[in-house]
Amino acid sequence: MTFMNPLLLIGALGIALPILAHLLNRHKFKQTDWAAMQFLNRSVRVRSRHLRLRDLLLLLVRCLAIGCLVFALARPATNNTNGSWFPGENRTGVIIALDASYSMSHSNGSATRFERAIELVGNISEHSQSGDPVSLVLLGGEHRVVLRNVAYDRARFIEALEELEASPESLDLDSVPKQLQTLAEDMDAIQKEVYIVSDMQTQDWGKVSAELHGGLKELGEHLSVFVVPVSGGDENLAVTGLDLVSGELRKGSVARYRTTVRNCGSSLASNIDVQCRVEGVQIDRKTIPVIAAGASETVSLFVPFYDAGPTRITAEIAGDALSTDNVRRAVAVVRDRVSVLCLDGSSGDAGRLVRAALMARADGGEDKDYVVRTVQWPSFPTQDLEQADVVILADVPEITADQARQLSRFVRMGNGLVWFAGEQIKIDSWNKLSGMGPNKLLPASLRSVVDTSDSQGTGKPLDPSLPDHAVCRPLQSLPEDLLNETRLLKRIAVEPANSSFSLLNLAGSHSPVLLEHSLGRGHVFMFTTSAQASWNNMALTPVFPMLMQQIVTYLAGREFEPPRVVGDPLSLSYVDQPDATDAVFDTPSDQTIIVPVRKHRNQYVALLDKSREAGFYVARVSVQSPGMPVAVNVETRESNVSCLAAAEIKESLKGTGITVSATEADLAAAIETARTARSSWRFFMLTGLALLIFESLLADRMLGRSRGAQSKTDPASQQAEVV
Repeated sequence: MTFMNPLLLIGALGIALPILAHLLNRHKFKQTDWAAMQFLNRSVRVRSRHLRLRDLLLLLVRCLAIGCLVFALARPATNNTNGSWFPGENRTGVIIALDASYSMSHSNGSATRFERAIELVGNISEHSQSGDPVSLVLLGGEHRVVLRNVAYDRARFIEALEELEASPESLDLDSVPKQLQTLAEDMDAIQKEVYIVSDMQTQDWGKVSAELHGGLKELGEHLSVFVVPVSGGDENLAVTGLDLVSGELRKGSVARYRTTVRNCGSSLASNIDVQCRVEGVQIDRKTIPVIAAGASETVSLFVPFYDAGPTRITAEIAGDALSTDNVRRAVAVVRDRVSVLCLDGSSGDAGRLVRAALMARADGGEDKDYVVRTVQWPSFPTQDLEQADVVILADVPEITADQARQLSRFVRMGNGLVWFAGEQIKIDSWNKLSGMGPNKLLPASLRSVVDTSDSQGTGKPLDPSLPDHAVCRPLQSLPEDLLNETRLLKRIAVEPANSSFSLLNLAGSHSPVLLEHSLGRGHVFMFTTSAQASWNNMALTPVFPMLMQQIVTYLAGREFEPPRVVGDPLSLSYVDQPDATDAVFDTPSDQTIIVPVRKHRNQYVALLDKSREAGFYVARVSVQSPGMPVAVNVETRESNVSCLAAAEIKESLKGTGITVSATEADLAAAIETARTARSSWRFFMLTGLALLIFESLLADRMLGRSRGAQSKTDPASQQAEVV
């Protein structure tokens, strides 16, 4: 026998109370000789024996009653395998973990996996009795407890199930054992069972991590754990990308976006219709003839911009078994015009080459709304940066502290900066000024000039370290021999900041040539080589105009454009303190969330800790101010919806002690076998109460008889009657 509250057994000492009371209430008579008593001696001796028997019986009943009540409060339980003779009832605490990640929305044509899982959870609950402790948790990126250690009530439980729905989150599987262990520790039950109801995705459960396996094993050692799989097909198409490829984000222009569709299933998919919408209006449409199993295909969508301002763009497919990942969203901040200011610190060659690269057009034409101005470095103090979207510093020797603060503010407001090394650069001055304040202006600290040429005077080629980055992506269209024509003879060695990352390296090394980091709402690109031909031949190859035009496109359209995924925090930042103390986030489901605006790293930030929906959020500094849309997409890793077979699940969970129940019959049999504990507290509670009632009635009856006998045998009473 075991006890859930063993410390309460100390209360068994209360049995001594009636014994102590009995001993204290014993009467000690003073012996007095009286001649008349000789006639009553025999009757008194008989009566004394009766009294002692009565008192001992009452004492025994009282002690048993207290003992039973103490046992009841200590919550005793036995195991059917070794104590089935002992009275009790099956009482089990149940924890149900229901997978609510968006793969559970996959449909087989008649019902989604989540709907079938809800039905299974209802069947599991039928094995619980009214009053049993029950917990229900939805598993996802952040697990949500719906019911925590509540007394089971069938109607209430079913009502809670009917309100549940799958979320757009992906499943964080490694944290599941810890969550279940926490719920189990909070539960007050002699036997506890855990049911994990999931579609058992191959990507999650096929090869569990050592951390997950250890957590599940520890869980299985202390609890009865059941895995209840919800099977389903693997057919699914997902839109996994919507990326800006080329074109300026400005009014009157056309930008090209690349949309990627992945076939996550095991069979070929054909005639996939891809639609592109701008502010909800369809503006382009393409068809992908065939996508092989497990492969991805891309199409180009052309987006015209008729108005300036933030613009919502979506790429969508239809007719799929899982609609959650059928749409991809992006936000473009469209400008009235794009203006680039190039400050040239060289003799003029750097500025000329930069301008030629930016203005190069296949048709040879010019665009009046795309302006590139080149001025000499000494003119910097007179330039109004508010009229520029991108500032390029080419071989600028140094800047003043005021200019450093001016450039930092310019970038943090959502603009872009491009920095080129060169012969005129004063390394110490740049290291001092670019590192001022809480945010460094440049992505790296400068060290020394390094010769990268070989013995024959030939420099090293470039190697894109992030080939899928928007800036590097066009380089993939170049033939390898043409890309290798770009050679670097000199560069400045740098020490990258923790917040930066490298886009281009020297081939065969990790020496960065192009770095990027964000600063406030804007971005900074840093070339460790020069823009002129003395350090490289880059400006004489197709690589330079492709890079420069992509960088300007990237910088001129990055403000608020990078999409987030469900579960990411959303932020709204300001360089100057806004008038309102709170910011407002409108969710895709038309809810309004108010968050405070706080000062952080020389700017003001409103942070929404977690995005819980896929769609377009709208962020604004107050209810009356104009909003800035933020695109939130689903994590496409969850789109691989293939499930493990029962045998594969058992193999994956081998050694954890977890029971896999693939059918309802298997589950019912496993539950019946596992439930061996019997709770006996009700028996002891009822027995104790019954003994108290019996003791009360017995004492009352015996006391009545004692009084009657006393009135008949009391000589004084009889003498009074005669008189």
